[in-house]
Amino acid sequence: MTSKEPSKINSFYSRLAGWKTGRGTKYILFALLLVIFYASLAPNLLPQRFDIHVGAATDKDIIAPTQLPNNKATLQAQEEAAERVEAVYKIVSMHRDTVIAQMLERIESLNQDDQISSADKAQIYSQEIPDRIRNSVANFIRNQRESDNYSSQLLDEMQRTISNQTYSIPEETFLKIPRLSNADVQQISQVATSIVSRLMSDQIADAQSARARVAELVNTSSLESRTAREVAQELIRGVLTANKFYDEEATKAAKVEARENTPVVYVQQGEVIVPAGQVITQDMYTLLDENNLLKNEVNYWPQLGLFMLSFLLTLGVYLFIRQSAQRGMQYNNAQLLMLILIFVITVLAFHLVRILQIGNSLYFGYLVPAALGAMLITLLLDIHLAYVCSIILSVLASVILNMRQGEMFDYQFGLFTLVVSFAAIHSIHRASQRSTILKAGIMTCLFGAICVLTLVLLHDNEWTRMTVLYALGFTFVGGLLTTVLVLGLMPFFETTFGILSALKLIELSNPNHPLLRKLLIETPGTYHHSVMVGNLSEAAAEAIGANGLLCRVGSYYHDIGKTKRPGYFIENQNHMENPHDSIDPKLSKSIIIAHARDGVEMQKEYKLPKPIRDIAEQHHGTTFLYFFYQKALKQAEEQGVEPDFTEEDFRYAGPKAQTKEAAVVGIADSVEAAVRSLKQPTVEQVETMIEKIIKGRLDDHQFNDCDLTMKELDVIAQTLKEAVMGIFHSRIEYPEDVKKPDVKENKA
Repeated sequence: MTSKEPSKINSFYSRLAGWKTGRGTKYILFALLLVIFYASLAPNLLPQRFDIHVGAATDKDIIAPTQLPNNKATLQAQEEAAERVEAVYKIVSMHRDTVIAQMLERIESLNQDDQISSADKAQIYSQEIPDRIRNSVANFIRNQRESDNYSSQLLDEMQRTISNQTYSIPEETFLKIPRLSNADVQQISQVATSIVSRLMSDQIADAQSARARVAELVNTSSLESRTAREVAQELIRGVLTANKFYDEEATKAAKVEARENTPVVYVQQGEVIVPAGQVITQDMYTLLDENNLLKNEVNYWPQLGLFMLSFLLTLGVYLFIRQSAQRGMQYNNAQLLMLILIFVITVLAFHLVRILQIGNSLYFGYLVPAALGAMLITLLLDIHLAYVCSIILSVLASVILNMRQGEMFDYQFGLFTLVVSFAAIHSIHRASQRSTILKAGIMTCLFGAICVLTLVLLHDNEWTRMTVLYALGFTFVGGLLTTVLVLGLMPFFETTFGILSALKLIELSNPNHPLLRKLLIETPGTYHHSVMVGNLSEAAAEAIGANGLLCRVGSYYHDIGKTKRPGYFIENQNHMENPHDSIDPKLSKSIIIAHARDGVEMQKEYKLPKPIRDIAEQHHGTTFLYFFYQKALKQAEEQGVEPDFTEEDFRYAGPKAQTKEAAVVGIADSVEAAVRSLKQPTVEQVETMIEKIIKGRLDDHQFNDCDLTMKELDVIAQTLKEAVMGIFHSRIEYPEDVKKPDVKENKA
């Protein structure tokens, strides 16, 4: 292998390792996210199109991609519903009892006129009575036309029906009327008015049926005279008319209403429209054509619209991540890839529930683990990003789970996803143990149920008691399913992407961890030092908005390498001679520097996450071991030889702190060791020492790679001073009470 080949290999691995921060890779990942959004929405917004022709056989099943309206079947159902509509009749009260009463008053008056002979009276009655009956109907219809109480068609139907059912009073009846006495006429008036009122109170479509009942009613009445009964029967028959008339307009309106109320006939999603091998009929072709499922013309506008929608969703994620970077919160490409994978898993869950929806009721959609993505993003990435992604996922859910024909979005599932996601984020963002995920799942169930009940009350006509119970049941099952999926996926993401979640950090802080037990048993001084550094670094990190929990747990493990040679570190030298006093300073330097490297190797052996290993490796950065350097110089001077070493040989291997957390732990480590070296520290000494340590590291360029600002360093100094005063309060004496003691340098 030539010398050029190793350099090429190293260059390749360098580029491969740089993918996590490469800008080109980031743009590729955002493009991948856009493709995922497009592909997840396409089945709902871009139905499949088919290239078929009438009379040709299909080579595969043609399945309805969505719920399709069948216009021909709908028209047929509408016509069948219209045919089932019965004719509509109108009941018209014509007050025929008033007509017969007025007629008998005229008879009574004319019968009393002795100047007119009976023959003339009979002649008058034969003309006047039929005219009165006809005129009463004509006047009633004319008045109704003027009042617009009834339609013209109904009035025409009344006139035609009454005219067709006119009763002709026999001539002998007119001859009998003049022979009636006043008492007979008055008695007839009472009986006839009562019978007409009674008969006309019924619904009469055919007057003949009512007239057939007249003889029985008259014969059972109080009329005793045979002539009176005969006259009464004929006059009543003449006055009676139909009062129930066919209303053509109302019948047509009822048929129209029946057609309008006929539900649209749908081909359900997933239903086979044309089986494989079936010859395409005109009806099948028309059905597919009406629903834009034929490739009879090229139309790219829907694809462009879907691309723009996917672009807007992707742009929302991009802008938020870019804004986060401006606020100091960086997302590397590995985290972005994990975010994309979370989107993929969540969208797949949406589509699986969608499959259950097909052929079933709407409430199956509430089985969806809607808060899955929000919970994973909160636990593994950031709460603010989780809120943004929850909005995007609610848009996706409103499209994917939409079963409303003719609508692009179903706001009910969008609102449901948004509510349960926000509830889950609020419940889990301070998770300290795995059981918190279960509690968040319960909160998701409760808020999901509240959201479902809200939607039920807003659309009570769409729900029955059973469907409401089913929806609530599926909501609770979906919440528990979300919990199970989160618990199952968390270890996968933590291991695959090296993500250190708050839950994982809590687990690593358990004193029963093998490395921490080893630290406690073999190096109790270092263990106590690490705990103190954890307290200090957590307070300082939280003060500047860094990950305080990571600092605490990283501090517990940052000096784990000292367990290999515990006696060479001053905190473990209880009542024993310092071995560095009797060995070469170069060897001392090597032993001291090695603890960082040894710690990383031990942590790798126990598979601790990389952020914890980075803190152990970087907390000293490339700081200078001044004490041993001076000792080596003095030793060379005493031996009269030129030093065969430089200052660089007495520096830690580094690298310098790459994160704020590593830098904070490094500062806290030095501060704790320095304060511990003071026998009787004062507040003034502590403050001066903290400022000196921070300034020394700043002048040594130890913070160049971690983006700490001067303002943040001031906040760290102030926070550490307050924390040290709280931790070492019992030992610190105030300046006015004691004199300043001498400060001795920590040798190790």
